[in-house]
Amino acid sequence: MSTALATRLAEDFAVAAQQPAAADKERRQHAIRVLTERGLPTSRDENWKYVNLRPLEKVRFAPPAARQPSITANDLPAPIGQYARYAFVDGVFAPALSTPTTHAGVWVESMQPAPGAKRTNVAPLHLPLADSSATGDLRFALLNEAFATDGAAIRVGAGTDCETCVELLFVATADAKTGASYPRVEFQVAPGARVGLIERHISVGSDASFINSAVNVEIGRDAAVQHYRIQNTGARAIWFDTLTATLAESARYRVHTVHLGGLSARSTQRIQLIGQQSEVGVFTVSVGCRNQVHDTFALVEHVAPNARTEQSFRGISSGRARVAFNGKIVVRKEAHGTDSRQSLRGLLAGGDAEIDVRPQLEIYTDDVRCNHGATAGKLDDNMLFYLLSRGLDRDLAQRLLKWAFLEDVIAKIEVPELRRQIELDLVGQLNETAALKELL
Repeated sequence: MSTALATRLAEDFAVAAQQPAAADKERRQHAIRVLTERGLPTSRDENWKYVNLRPLEKVRFAPPAARQPSITANDLPAPIGQYARYAFVDGVFAPALSTPTTHAGVWVESMQPAPGAKRTNVAPLHLPLADSSATGDLRFALLNEAFATDGAAIRVGAGTDCETCVELLFVATADAKTGASYPRVEFQVAPGARVGLIERHISVGSDASFINSAVNVEIGRDAAVQHYRIQNTGARAIWFDTLTATLAESARYRVHTVHLGGLSARSTQRIQLIGQQSEVGVFTVSVGCRNQVHDTFALVEHVAPNARTEQSFRGISSGRARVAFNGKIVVRKEAHGTDSRQSLRGLLAGGDAEIDVRPQLEIYTDDVRCNHGATAGKLDDNMLFYLLSRGLDRDLAQRLLKWAFLEDVIAKIEVPELRRQIELDLVGQLNETAALKELL
């Protein structure tokens, strides 16, 4: 991290610490101290060499001054079925745009409740990221730890069945030169529960926001979670994200991530299988065009025996975009019986586009079943010829092949309304014709 960037970071922190909402100063000061010692990542760091970090030189790290949001429900995506919606504008809870849950066994609260409000079953948020054991890849979570003023704390009680449960909608409106947005989530699921969570990141108003998100997920024994994450921020937005998750014995976690927006977007995921027979599925779709840069680093650590990982990535890069996915699976010495599978595929749709897919395996025990495959290239000429021979014009044939390439992962989304919204967004991102929309 450059001296100028470190100085500005310290100055912005000093300003943010004086704001009324800046509670828990000891935690914040510890986070900024650790971050200052380590510095933010640079392109010289191996796991950060694909992401575009240059825009950070122009952003303001302090959150924007408190203000009344000028957006309405009409500016937001349509609600999804029976999901309760909790909206946050520039990282701060917006009750007027939210619909609280009425499901027994599910508690959702803002980290900054209204004056005089009493907390129920939700403890204060604490993300275990600012300690000395956190890896260098989690440094943007330290930034969130230092600056975030609000967030969502979600607790799901033991045995609760809420598969269509909560939607978190994070809306960025402030320009990066006036303030940053810090979405923040702690999601705790008790043993035996089944729950679905939708997490969206969008922009309204300015398309040049700086968003730095931190999400911590803890899943209890025999619990099952479907977590859908959609990043569709503005065309000039900078979006950084850190997801950490731990799975207890026989827990099941499916995290579906869709990257469409942003000028520079980076997602860092660290998932630990600490309970035996736990299972995780990491499914990611990324579509970049123009000058976009999308980068994902997904680390899965097998700590306990007989756990299972499935990791699938599909990415398309067109124009001068760069799309990258680094999938790393580590199998510890005690994690015998591990079963892991990786399928990473990238599609180049332009002469100046770039795709980087990198599978990694670190295995410290012999009793495992691990396989991986990674490919990057252009559309299949044989399949294209087949469609052309059936009378389709070349443009439509190419679009159908792109669509089929992505649907391999999109089809795993089990919420029909959400899947359709994502498919329509993909149609727009790929600049497809009305003929393709008719297939939805």
